[in-house]
Amino acid sequence: MGRITVQKERIINASPEKIYSILSNYTEQRPKMLTPNFIDYKVEKGGKGSGTVISYLLHAANRERAYRMSVDEAVKGRVLTERDNNSSLVTTWALSPLDGQNRTRVSVTSEWEGGTGVGGFFERTFAPLGLRRIYGSMLDSLIDLLGVSDEDVTAVQGKEYSPSENIRGLLFIFAIVVGFVLGIKYIQKSNRQKQD
Repeated sequence: MGRITVQKERIINASPEKIYSILSNYTEQRPKMLTPNFIDYKVEKGGKGSGTVISYLLHAANRERAYRMSVDEAVKGRVLTERDNNSSLVTTWALSPLDGQNRTRVSVTSEWEGGTGVGGFFERTFAPLGLRRIYGSMLDSLIDLLGVSDEDVTAVQGKEYSPSENIRGLLFIFAIVVGFVLGIKYIQKSNRQKQD
């Protein structure tokens, strides 16, 4: 097993207070940020900030998984932590003021203990890509809710996915598949020769 971390960040031309008021409102505002990947989203307890409990099914990579997240305001007005009650998943929304509170670095980070073996390898390779896309869409929705134009948003360098980011992992997968196919062909050829 290995710890998997997925992060997406944006710099938004809005104050941390304005952004936090949307992020911490799990009843009215947060549902507007969700992508179709979130199914059966419910607020089970609370609805604003610490003490809130939400549940949903997350559909990603042709799989659905149920989550029941407890919310904590780790730093009131700056950091929201959502911790799954049934797994190691922790998602943190962090706000850092910039330029005298006129702009804010917004980051969303998820961490969990990944699986082992081949399943764990595929989880480490593909889950981060899908989750970054989901978080990118959620940040886009946050920007829309704030009424900030696209020109006012700058992606943080080094945090965006680029095709070369996972090229080694993809090449490794390709090598495994080719090796597997060649191994099967070799075994089949050996079996035919033994039969002859």
